[in-house]
Order: sequence, then structure tokens, then C-alpha cells
Amino acid sequence: MSGIWPPRLIKSACLTAAVCLFLVAPALCQQDNQIPLWPLAAPMAKGASTDDNAAILLYLPSSNQPTPGVVICPGGSYSALSLDNEGRQVAEWLNKLGIAAFVLNYRVAPQYHYPVQLLDAQRALRYVRSNASLYNVVENEIGIMGFSAGGHLAAMAATHYDAGKSSPSDGIDRVSSRPDFLVLIYPVITCSEPFQHTTSCSNLLGPHPDPAQAALVSNEKHVTAKTPPTFLFHTYDDETVSVENSMAFFSALRKAGVPAELHIYEHGVHGVGLAQDDPVLSTWPKLLENWFRVRGLLPKILP
Repeated sequence: MSGIWPPRLIKSACLTAAVCLFLVAPALCQQDNQIPLWPLAAPMAKGASTDDNAAILLYLPSSNQPTPGVVICPGGSYSALSLDNEGRQVAEWLNKLGIAAFVLNYRVAPQYHYPVQLLDAQRALRYVRSNASLYNVVENEIGIMGFSAGGHLAAMAATHYDAGKSSPSDGIDRVSSRPDFLVLIYPVITCSEPFQHTTSCSNLLGPHPDPAQAALVSNEKHVTAKTPPTFLFHTYDDETVSVENSMAFFSALRKAGVPAELHIYEHGVHGVGLAQDDPVLSTWPKLLENWFRVRGLLPKILP
């Protein structure tokens, strides 16, 4: 059942034509599992195509047990999205753990720059939380997970959030965008020297970013005691995104007293996803599973 809606959800969402037009879940009557995050025009949209509106790809576990939810942000240097390697495969793995997954298809360069990506991630978290009962997700167990540049986006969402907008355009915007936990996989963290990932930061901010804006999206500078508990995985010899990114974020978490777990493997190339073909790196998902278990996030039906 991974990747499609159980019949109970389809029935509840598509009982009448009026329900299909309801703002909370306007796209549940589509034939695929991609749900636009805004029913009309997305904020700062430059057109009306599917590329001008962020969407989530829905992957629900087959169990009827209440489950945590994870918004997944694939990498791609803010110019593309690795929707298979760092999206679908990860979502299906989470489903096997009994966790609901929502792969975020966020807007990217060259058409879109900051703050559009952050708005997309915040909206995804609000959407899942406001529809928690529909997807059988525990409302206070909704996290965000990101790979590479998607890790930067996830970290931005975890350090730049609000409790809900006071004058929202729709009900979804009334709920909090704060994730309850954070998972960062070989993440870009900073857009400040000396270990920024230049390509990702240029795509996010433009070729000549204002230093103040670069500092604003350097996530290690914005960790507080309210930043959610975090799991990090990186490799020591990652030649694309320096391991110092994860180390800087972990250090900031430590100083703020935020529970965190960091795993640095000695060898490994960037962008491995679940690393299913690598006998060493493929062990990192088990470490994350253990972290989920310690934090009480795995459904009780699992051994």
C-alpha cells in the first residue's frame, strides 16, 4: 500500500464533490498521489504551471495505527530534486517502519530563490499537521528530513518557524510550522565562509547575495533551545558538501542544550541516499531507526 491512499482516506476525502473542493485537501481526488500545497496560486508564483506550485508526494503505511509523519526534502543544489534516490526510496523505507512520509517537491532555481523554498517547507509542515487526522498522523510527532541542499532547507524550517499566522489566507496557515524533530543527511548547513556549498547557496540566494541574507540562511547561527531534536549523518571525506556543515550544526545544538546525535563515517561519496549497495554506509538507516525508537517515534506494533 505504500505510495497510495488506503480506501478509508479516499472514501473520506471524495465522499461528495463538495468535499473534493474543500480547502483542506483539494487534490485528494486526483488519480496520483501528488498534492499541490496551495489550492490556487502559491505565494511568489511566477506562473500557473505545476512548477509554480510546491506539492507533496504522499506515502502512507498500510497499518491503521497512528503514526509519526515525516516531510522529506530531497537534495539537488536548489536547482533540481533527487525525487527517487532521496525521496521515494526513503519514503518507502519509512513506511516499512510504520511512519507516514510526505516527499516535498519544492520550487527551485533558476525560477525561484529564497524565501520561496522556506515558504514551501513551512507550508508542507502546516499541511501535514492540519490534516493529521485525515492521514492518521500524530499531530505532535511531525518531523522534517533533508538530504544535501534539502538538508539545508529542513534545517531552515527547524530554525525559522512560527506558531501560526494571525491573519491567514486559509486555515492551514493557522497551525504551527515548527517540526517536532529533524533529520539531516549530509546536509548543507551554512552559506557563510569558509565551508559553504557555493552552488547551493548561489542557487538559493543568487550569484551575489547580500551578506546579511547569507547569514540569515546560515542555520548554525540560528539554533536555539527550541530547535527540535536532531539526527545527523555525514561522511568525513565528502568532497561535495564538507562535513564541517554537520559538525557546526551539531556544535550549535550542543551549546543550546538540544538533544542531538551525529554519525560521521570515515569514507563515502556524497548523495548516497539509503546507500543500499554499500555494505558500510547502508548501516546509517538502522542508526536512524534506533534514534526514532529511543525518542518513542516508532509505532508500538514494531518489535
